[in-house]
Amino acid sequence: MRGLDRAAFVALLLGLAGIGYRLFLVLDTVPVANSDEATFGLAALHIAQGREHPIFLYGQHYMGTLQSYLAAPLIAVTGPSWPVLRLPVLALYALFLWLIHRLTRRIGSPWFATLVVGLLALGSERVVRDQVTTVGGRPEVKVAVLVMLLIVLGLAQRTVRRRWLAVGGFGLLAGLALWSDWLIVPYLATAGLALVWAMRRELIGGAGLLLVAGFTVGVAPMIRDNLVAGPGQDSLSVLRSISGGTAAAASWPRRLDGGLLEGVPLATGLCPLTGCARWQAWFGLLYPVLLVVAAVVAVVAYRRAGGRGERVAPVVQLALVAGAALTLLSYVRSPLAATDPLGNARYLSVLQLSLPAVLWPLWLAVVAGWRRTARAATRLVGALSAAVLAALAATSLVVTVLFATVGAAPGRREERQARAMAAMVRAAGLREVYGEYWTCNRLVFDTAEEVVCGVLDENLRPGLNRYSAYWSRLAAAARPGYVLVVGTPADRRLRELLGDRADEALLADVGGYRVYHPATPVRPWR
Repeated sequence: MRGLDRAAFVALLLGLAGIGYRLFLVLDTVPVANSDEATFGLAALHIAQGREHPIFLYGQHYMGTLQSYLAAPLIAVTGPSWPVLRLPVLALYALFLWLIHRLTRRIGSPWFATLVVGLLALGSERVVRDQVTTVGGRPEVKVAVLVMLLIVLGLAQRTVRRRWLAVGGFGLLAGLALWSDWLIVPYLATAGLALVWAMRRELIGGAGLLLVAGFTVGVAPMIRDNLVAGPGQDSLSVLRSISGGTAAAASWPRRLDGGLLEGVPLATGLCPLTGCARWQAWFGLLYPVLLVVAAVVAVVAYRRAGGRGERVAPVVQLALVAGAALTLLSYVRSPLAATDPLGNARYLSVLQLSLPAVLWPLWLAVVAGWRRTARAATRLVGALSAAVLAALAATSLVVTVLFATVGAAPGRREERQARAMAAMVRAAGLREVYGEYWTCNRLVFDTAEEVVCGVLDENLRPGLNRYSAYWSRLAAAARPGYVLVVGTPADRRLRELLGDRADEALLADVGGYRVYHPATPVRPWR
């Protein structure tokens, strides 16, 4: 193709393959949908209808709703559906690939950028889930950071004409990213330091004012909401409450094990969603070493470079290394790394941003080892580095293939069952039902709010109801139904309370769910 060299053309093919793979999964609703994603979908539906304009996700006062706003125009046209809800996130992934290719070419080399795109085109269930499902934050903030770093490169190399506007755009993206997902704070901090290095004295004056103004505009929704939030409902308070854990289960060895040996390989796509075997944990052990080596390589390159235009590449590499190190340190410090490493590895998905910096020393070693004049030691290091890159690619490919061919089947089956249950509930004429958390909002979204659902816990008492209007409507319902997973504590508790009337109240067993419609409501909390 015109304008593309061979390395860029191969990167384009790999990127299209990665996008096509994910588009196929999106159209098939894989990975399986859940009530967390449905809550974003319901927010998008309410935005499309003009009913609500939420700043944070319902019942989750720290996660911005930018993805809901992106999906709202599509849902306004087509109505709610999982593929439509996920298409904007897929577009963000495509933009992410393009931006990281551009950034990697400018701070690395063309064929190295192709390698990075190829690795990011692969995707285990854990990786793909963060890249195509509408669960908030991570896809858009990664795009924002890449644009911010490209702005830094352009400013330092004097390729940006309207420098002040670029600085204002940098601030706007930083503010939007902070509102969308607090996980990106380490990268925002390091990108900000890179901007200060690139602009130096220029930030004292009009450029600095535009930076502050842009940031204020971007973060304004969060500021406004926190000013009117009730006691303990501001973002910082909520984040503190959810980042805690059981002290006894949060020893440092367990945190390091969950953060490095489980979290890093899962976030990198080297393990299935069920967890990492010990032999798959090798990259988690190697990752901190690579961070240190990458930092040393960047510092050496900085000292050898000439002017600011040449030095900006190692500065950006250092920003990516520092962002990854701070993110990993923050995650390991949290008890969540120890108490539930499989469930919380998603918080490390932003480490994909640092792949160009982390793998750069390995690429340099491979290139040096291929030179005819290379010494034996250099050839050995190059061969070992090539083996690491090959192992990384091969493991990612195997896990991707296993997910696409085998691992996705249970999710497809679960999705069919959930839709069959939703169709049955709607056909039975039920419009208000109680259910468990992972059933409720998913059912509401599947029925386009024709059915609303109130969340109960396993003892049939009020559970986590993210959208209070549904609970209020259930409270006024004269004869609500109950949709419970077969054999769960909540199902057993309902049958116990119904006693001899349990079988009479049972409407259907469908897709692993039981749908009840008792003659009188069962509300044990009253």
